[in-house]
Amino acid sequence: MTLSLGRQAAFALLAALLSPAALAPAYAASANCGTEQTAMPVVHYRTAKVDGVDIFYREAGPAGAPTLLLLHGFPTSSHMFRNLIPALADRYHVIAPDYPGFGESAAPDHKAFAYTFAHYADIVDGLVTQLGVSKYAIYLMDYGAPVGYRLALKHPERVTALIVQNGNAYEEGLKAFWDPIKAYWADGSQAHREAIGVLVAPETTKFQYTDGVADVSRIDPDNWGHDQPLLDRPGNKDIQLDLFLDYGTNVPLYPQFQAFFRERKPPTLIVWGKNDKIFPADGATPYLRDLPDAEMHLLDTGHFALEDKADVMVPLIRDFLCRKLVSE
Repeated sequence: MTLSLGRQAAFALLAALLSPAALAPAYAASANCGTEQTAMPVVHYRTAKVDGVDIFYREAGPAGAPTLLLLHGFPTSSHMFRNLIPALADRYHVIAPDYPGFGESAAPDHKAFAYTFAHYADIVDGLVTQLGVSKYAIYLMDYGAPVGYRLALKHPERVTALIVQNGNAYEEGLKAFWDPIKAYWADGSQAHREAIGVLVAPETTKFQYTDGVADVSRIDPDNWGHDQPLLDRPGNKDIQLDLFLDYGTNVPLYPQFQAFFRERKPPTLIVWGKNDKIFPADGATPYLRDLPDAEMHLLDTGHFALEDKADVMVPLIRDFLCRKLVSE
Protein backbone atom coordinates (compact mmCIF):
# COMPACT_ATOMS: atom_id res chain seq x y z
CA MET A 1 0.00 0.00 0.00
CA THR A 2 1.34 3.42 -0.93
CA LEU A 3 1.63 5.90 1.93
CA SER A 4 0.51 9.49 1.52
CA LEU A 5 3.20 12.15 1.62
CA GLY A 6 1.89 13.28 5.00
CA ARG A 7 2.16 9.80 6.51
CA GLN A 8 5.58 9.31 4.92
CA ALA A 9 6.79 12.50 6.58
CA ALA A 10 5.35 11.43 9.94
CA PHE A 11 7.04 8.03 9.77
CA ALA A 12 10.32 9.66 8.75
CA LEU A 13 10.10 11.99 11.75
CA LEU A 14 9.29 9.09 14.10
CA ALA A 15 12.25 7.08 12.76
CA ALA A 16 14.57 10.02 13.33
CA LEU A 17 13.34 10.50 16.88
CA LEU A 18 13.85 6.80 17.67
CA SER A 19 17.31 6.56 16.12
CA PRO A 20 20.22 5.59 18.44
CA ALA A 21 21.76 9.02 17.98
CA ALA A 22 18.58 10.74 19.10
CA LEU A 23 18.14 8.43 22.08
CA ALA A 24 21.75 8.79 23.26
CA PRO A 25 22.31 10.90 26.39
CA ALA A 26 22.99 14.57 25.90
CA TYR A 27 26.65 14.14 26.88
CA ALA A 28 27.17 12.01 23.75
CA ALA A 29 26.46 14.96 21.51
CA SER A 30 30.14 15.92 21.27
CA ALA A 31 31.23 13.20 18.88
CA ASN A 32 34.86 14.29 19.00
CA CYS A 33 34.91 13.49 22.72
CA GLY A 34 34.37 9.81 22.05
CA THR A 35 31.98 9.51 24.96
CA GLU A 36 30.36 6.32 23.69
CA GLN A 37 32.15 3.10 24.64
CA THR A 38 32.61 0.42 22.02
CA ALA A 39 33.86 -2.42 24.25
CA MET A 40 34.17 -3.31 27.92
CA PRO A 41 37.74 -2.61 29.07
CA VAL A 42 39.75 -5.28 30.88
CA VAL A 43 40.72 -4.50 34.49
CA HIS A 44 43.97 -5.95 35.89
CA TYR A 45 44.49 -6.64 39.60
CA ARG A 46 48.15 -6.24 40.52
CA THR A 47 50.53 -5.88 43.45
CA ALA A 48 53.76 -3.88 43.64
CA LYS A 49 56.35 -3.62 46.39
CA VAL A 50 56.63 0.02 47.53
CA ASP A 51 58.70 1.05 50.55
CA GLY A 52 58.91 -2.63 51.46
CA VAL A 53 55.11 -3.04 51.52
CA ASP A 54 52.87 -4.93 49.12
CA ILE A 55 50.54 -2.39 47.49
CA PHE A 56 47.55 -3.74 45.60
CA TYR A 57 46.17 -1.71 42.72
CA ARG A 58 43.64 -1.95 39.93
CA GLU A 59 44.79 -0.87 36.49
CA ALA A 60 42.99 -0.60 33.19
CA GLY A 61 43.05 1.29 29.92
CA PRO A 62 45.54 2.07 27.16
CA ALA A 63 49.10 2.56 28.42
CA GLY A 64 49.64 5.66 26.28
CA ALA A 65 46.40 7.37 27.24
CA PRO A 66 46.13 10.19 29.81
CA THR A 67 46.32 8.74 33.32
CA LEU A 68 43.63 9.07 35.98
CA LEU A 69 44.70 8.22 39.54
CA LEU A 70 41.77 7.16 41.74
CA LEU A 71 42.33 7.70 45.48
CA HIS A 72 39.82 6.04 47.79
CA GLY A 73 38.35 7.04 51.12
CA PHE A 74 37.66 5.45 54.51
CA PRO A 75 36.67 2.72 55.26
CA THR A 76 36.85 1.28 51.78
CA SER A 77 39.55 0.71 49.15
CA SER A 78 39.90 0.68 45.37
CA HIS A 79 36.76 -1.45 45.59
CA MET A 80 34.80 1.82 45.63
CA PHE A 81 35.90 2.38 42.01
CA ARG A 82 34.99 -1.08 40.72
CA ASN A 83 32.19 0.31 38.55
CA LEU A 84 33.86 3.59 37.58
CA ILE A 85 37.05 2.02 36.22
CA PRO A 86 35.42 0.12 33.32
CA ALA A 87 33.35 3.21 32.54
CA LEU A 88 36.50 5.28 31.93
CA ALA A 89 39.19 2.85 30.83
CA ASP A 90 38.23 2.80 27.16
CA ARG A 91 39.90 6.22 26.81
CA TYR A 92 42.04 6.65 29.93
CA HIS A 93 44.80 4.80 31.74
CA VAL A 94 43.26 4.28 35.18
CA ILE A 95 45.18 3.36 38.35
CA ALA A 96 43.45 2.77 41.70
CA PRO A 97 45.66 1.70 44.64
CA ASP A 98 44.74 0.45 48.10
CA TYR A 99 46.60 2.22 50.91
CA PRO A 100 48.43 0.07 53.46
CA GLY A 101 45.91 -1.24 55.94
CA PHE A 102 43.08 -1.10 53.39
CA GLY A 103 41.69 -3.51 50.85
CA GLU A 104 44.16 -6.03 49.47
CA SER A 105 47.32 -4.11 50.37
CA ALA A 106 49.52 -5.30 53.22
CA ALA A 107 48.70 -4.12 56.73
CA PRO A 108 51.92 -4.02 58.79
CA ASP A 109 51.62 -3.66 62.54
CA HIS A 110 50.97 -0.04 63.47
CA LYS A 111 53.91 -0.09 65.89
CA ALA A 112 56.31 -0.87 63.04
CA PHE A 113 54.80 1.17 60.20
CA ALA A 114 53.88 4.85 60.11
CA TYR A 115 50.20 5.12 59.27
CA THR A 116 50.23 8.77 58.28
CA PHE A 117 48.89 10.72 55.34
CA ALA A 118 52.39 11.92 54.51
CA HIS A 119 53.53 8.31 54.29
CA TYR A 120 50.51 7.38 52.16
CA ALA A 121 51.36 10.19 49.74
CA ASP A 122 54.92 8.86 49.53
CA ILE A 123 53.61 5.33 48.91
CA VAL A 124 51.32 6.47 46.09
CA ASP A 125 54.15 8.56 44.67
CA GLY A 126 56.41 5.50 44.72
CA LEU A 127 53.79 3.39 42.97
CA VAL A 128 53.14 5.79 40.08
CA THR A 129 56.90 6.28 39.70
CA GLN A 130 57.36 2.51 39.40
CA LEU A 131 54.63 2.46 36.78
CA GLY A 132 56.39 5.16 34.78
CA VAL A 133 53.58 7.69 35.09
CA SER A 134 54.77 11.30 34.99
CA LYS A 135 51.42 13.11 34.67
CA TYR A 136 48.02 12.31 36.06
CA ALA A 137 44.59 13.63 36.80
CA ILE A 138 43.51 12.77 40.35
CA TYR A 139 40.11 11.64 41.62
CA LEU A 140 40.04 12.50 45.33
CA MET A 141 37.49 11.17 47.78
CA ASP A 142 37.52 11.43 51.61
CA TYR A 143 41.03 10.22 52.69
CA GLY A 144 42.02 10.46 49.05
CA ALA A 145 41.88 14.27 49.28
CA PRO A 146 44.77 14.78 51.74
CA VAL A 147 46.72 11.96 50.08
CA GLY A 148 46.21 13.49 46.64
CA TYR A 149 46.80 17.09 47.70
CA ARG A 150 50.01 16.13 49.50
CA LEU A 151 51.06 14.40 46.30
CA ALA A 152 50.20 17.58 44.38
CA LEU A 153 52.39 19.65 46.70
CA LYS A 154 55.28 17.25 46.03
CA HIS A 155 54.82 17.34 42.24
CA PRO A 156 52.50 20.20 41.23
CA GLU A 157 53.66 20.01 37.61
CA ARG A 158 52.36 16.45 37.28
CA VAL A 159 48.70 17.18 38.07
CA THR A 160 46.62 17.59 34.91
CA ALA A 161 43.15 17.85 36.50
CA LEU A 162 41.18 17.21 39.69
CA ILE A 163 37.91 15.38 40.28
CA VAL A 164 36.75 16.07 43.83
CA GLN A 165 34.06 13.90 45.43
CA ASN A 166 33.42 14.60 49.11
CA GLY A 167 37.08 15.37 49.72
CA ASN A 168 37.83 18.24 52.08
CA ALA A 169 40.41 21.04 51.83
CA TYR A 170 38.65 23.77 53.86
CA GLU A 171 37.96 24.09 57.57
CA GLU A 172 34.34 24.98 56.79
CA GLY A 173 33.90 21.32 55.87
CA LEU A 174 34.79 19.98 59.33
CA LYS A 175 31.43 20.21 61.08
CA ALA A 176 29.90 18.53 64.17
CA PHE A 177 30.79 15.00 63.05
CA TRP A 178 34.43 15.91 63.59
CA ASP A 179 34.12 17.25 67.16
CA PRO A 180 35.09 13.97 68.91
CA ILE A 181 37.98 13.53 66.46
CA LYS A 182 39.16 17.10 67.09
CA ALA A 183 39.16 16.33 70.82
CA TYR A 184 41.42 13.37 70.03
CA TRP A 185 43.71 15.62 67.98
CA ALA A 186 43.97 18.03 70.91
CA ASP A 187 45.49 15.59 73.40
CA GLY A 188 45.87 12.17 71.77
CA SER A 189 44.58 10.63 74.99
CA GLN A 190 43.56 7.01 75.35
CA ALA A 191 40.11 8.12 76.52
CA HIS A 192 39.52 10.11 73.34
CA ARG A 193 41.02 7.29 71.25
CA GLU A 194 38.56 4.82 72.74
CA ALA A 195 35.67 7.27 72.30
CA ILE A 196 36.05 7.27 68.51
CA GLY A 197 36.34 3.50 68.29
CA VAL A 198 32.70 3.48 67.17
CA LEU A 199 33.88 4.80 63.80
CA VAL A 200 35.04 1.31 62.84
CA ALA A 201 31.86 -0.42 64.10
CA PRO A 202 29.56 -2.24 61.63
CA GLU A 203 26.69 0.20 62.14
CA THR A 204 28.96 3.14 61.26
CA THR A 205 30.26 1.44 58.12
CA LYS A 206 26.72 0.82 56.89
CA PHE A 207 25.70 4.36 57.87
CA GLN A 208 28.37 5.82 55.60
CA TYR A 209 26.81 4.10 52.61
CA THR A 210 23.13 4.60 53.36
CA ASP A 211 22.76 7.94 55.17
CA GLY A 212 21.51 10.73 52.94
CA VAL A 213 20.45 8.35 50.16
CA ALA A 214 16.86 8.71 48.95
CA ASP A 215 16.57 5.19 47.53
CA VAL A 216 18.64 2.76 49.59
CA SER A 217 17.71 -0.05 47.18
CA ARG A 218 20.33 1.47 44.88
CA ILE A 219 23.10 0.73 47.41
CA ASP A 220 24.80 -2.66 47.13
CA PRO A 221 25.02 -4.25 50.61
CA ASP A 222 28.19 -5.98 49.47
CA ASN A 223 29.87 -2.65 50.24
CA TRP A 224 29.77 -3.02 54.01
CA GLY A 225 30.06 -6.77 53.55
CA HIS A 226 33.41 -6.05 51.89
CA ASP A 227 34.67 -3.24 54.15
CA GLN A 228 33.74 -4.49 57.60
CA PRO A 229 35.65 -7.82 57.58
CA LEU A 230 38.77 -5.86 56.60
CA LEU A 231 38.23 -3.38 59.43
CA ASP A 232 37.75 -6.33 61.79
CA ARG A 233 41.14 -7.89 61.00
CA PRO A 234 43.38 -8.22 64.09
CA GLY A 235 45.27 -4.97 64.59
CA ASN A 236 43.31 -2.99 62.01
CA LYS A 237 41.38 -0.94 64.55
CA ASP A 238 44.65 0.50 65.84
CA ILE A 239 45.68 1.31 62.26
CA GLN A 240 42.46 3.25 61.73
CA LEU A 241 42.70 5.07 65.07
CA ASP A 242 46.28 6.10 64.23
CA LEU A 243 45.00 7.54 60.97
CA PHE A 244 42.17 9.42 62.67
CA LEU A 245 44.78 11.04 64.90
CA ASP A 246 47.08 11.86 61.99
CA TYR A 247 44.22 13.38 59.98
CA GLY A 248 44.73 16.43 62.19
CA THR A 249 48.06 17.06 60.43
CA ASN A 250 46.20 17.73 57.19
CA VAL A 251 44.31 20.76 58.48
CA PRO A 252 47.41 23.01 58.85
CA LEU A 253 48.19 22.17 55.22
CA TYR A 254 44.84 23.47 53.95
CA PRO A 255 46.33 26.91 53.14
CA GLN A 256 49.02 25.19 51.07
CA PHE A 257 46.42 23.09 49.27
CA GLN A 258 44.44 26.24 48.52
CA ALA A 259 47.56 28.05 47.29
CA PHE A 260 48.14 25.13 44.92
CA PHE A 261 44.62 25.63 43.56
CA ARG A 262 45.16 29.34 43.00
CA GLU A 263 48.65 29.09 41.55
CA ARG A 264 48.30 26.01 39.34
CA LYS A 265 44.60 26.40 38.46
CA PRO A 266 44.08 22.72 37.61
CA PRO A 267 40.88 22.01 35.69
CA THR A 268 38.51 20.82 38.41
CA LEU A 269 35.24 18.93 38.51
CA ILE A 270 33.41 18.76 41.85
CA VAL A 271 30.78 16.00 42.14
CA TRP A 272 29.69 16.00 45.77
CA GLY A 273 27.01 14.19 47.74
CA LYS A 274 25.41 17.17 49.46
CA ASN A 275 23.67 15.10 52.17
CA ASP A 276 26.96 13.78 53.55
CA LYS A 277 27.27 14.37 57.32
CA ILE A 278 31.00 13.55 57.32
CA PHE A 279 32.03 15.92 54.54
CA PRO A 280 28.97 18.14 54.00
CA ALA A 281 28.52 20.58 51.16
CA ASP A 282 29.93 23.30 53.44
CA GLY A 283 33.31 21.93 52.38
CA ALA A 284 32.47 21.88 48.67
CA THR A 285 31.48 25.46 47.96
CA PRO A 286 34.70 27.07 49.33
CA TYR A 287 36.62 25.47 46.46
CA LEU A 288 35.11 28.14 44.21
CA ARG A 289 37.00 30.83 46.12
CA ASP A 290 40.29 29.47 44.86
CA LEU A 291 39.07 27.67 41.73
CA PRO A 292 36.38 29.98 40.33
CA ASP A 293 36.29 28.05 37.05
CA ALA A 294 35.64 24.71 38.75
CA GLU A 295 32.55 22.84 37.58
CA MET A 296 30.44 22.03 40.63
CA HIS A 297 27.57 19.56 40.92
CA LEU A 298 25.98 19.04 44.34
CA LEU A 299 24.13 15.74 44.13
CA ASP A 300 21.17 14.58 46.19
CA THR A 301 22.98 11.73 47.92
CA GLY A 302 25.38 10.96 50.75
CA HIS A 303 29.03 10.12 51.42
CA PHE A 304 29.67 7.44 48.79
CA ALA A 305 28.01 9.23 45.91
CA LEU A 306 29.29 6.82 43.26
CA GLU A 307 27.19 4.03 44.77
CA ASP A 308 23.98 5.96 44.27
CA LYS A 309 24.63 8.42 41.46
CA ALA A 310 27.01 6.75 39.02
CA ASP A 311 24.39 7.19 36.31
CA VAL A 312 24.73 10.96 36.80
CA MET A 313 28.43 11.13 37.65
CA VAL A 314 29.92 8.98 34.90
CA PRO A 315 28.61 11.18 32.06
CA LEU A 316 29.82 14.30 33.89
CA ILE A 317 33.26 12.79 34.47
CA ARG A 318 33.64 11.50 30.91
CA ASP A 319 32.62 14.84 29.46
CA PHE A 320 34.95 16.76 31.80
CA LEU A 321 37.96 14.55 31.09
CA CYS A 322 37.31 14.68 27.37
CA ARG A 323 37.32 18.47 27.37
CA LYS A 324 40.21 18.99 29.78
CA LEU A 325 42.74 16.21 29.13
CA VAL A 326 44.92 15.74 26.09
CA SER A 327 47.08 12.78 25.16
CA GLU A 328 50.38 12.76 27.00
